[in-house]
Amino acid sequence: MTLALLHTSPVHVPVFDALRDADHPGTLLRHVVREELLARAAALGPDAVAGEVEALVAGLAAEGAGAVLCTCSTIGAVAESAGIVVGVPVLRVDRPMAAAAVRAGRITVLATLASTLEPTRALLAEEAAGAGLPGADVRTVLVEGAWDRFAAGDQDGCLDLVAEAADAVSDADVIVLAQGSMAGAAERTTAAVPVLSSPRPGLAAAVAAAGR
Repeated sequence: MTLALLHTSPVHVPVFDALRDADHPGTLLRHVVREELLARAAALGPDAVAGEVEALVAGLAAEGAGAVLCTCSTIGAVAESAGIVVGVPVLRVDRPMAAAAVRAGRITVLATLASTLEPTRALLAEEAAGAGLPGADVRTVLVEGAWDRFAAGDQDGCLDLVAEAADAVSDADVIVLAQGSMAGAAERTTAAVPVLSSPRPGLAAAVAAAGR
């Protein structure tokens, strides 16, 4: 069974291939990169790309995908909704991370793109409610300059800024890296609290869904 991954940046492809090789050898991944979806969602809101995402999911299902993993936090909710309409499991990569974060207490969310903040906050609230927990105590931080470096191809510079922002957090029980592209910062930070990223738990959940 093939697992399709819907990305909005090509940088995710080698990350998830490496995770597959390490944790899920033999799993067939099909990568689909649509950078324009994030550009439109950031400018107009995620609903602006709902129709296109639904068509993509339907096409992937028709071509044999057992499940679809959306690795973009900005359009994650739209992708999940598309899966319901089409009738194929669609998972957002950050949901398992969010489920872990809401059990930790005070949460600081770091993001490099402003359009990611509200979807991440909404996801955390949803996970807290689903777990029967009080409303999540969430603080959000936009890491200034990090997205510009990422867009310019300076991944190391982006991750360094994210790690510095994590190091500066002093009033949280857990730090959430809102976007999959930020995951490498978890290895660079000296933060005293757990720093959660989404690719590894997200891929594990999607592999399990594809196999069901």
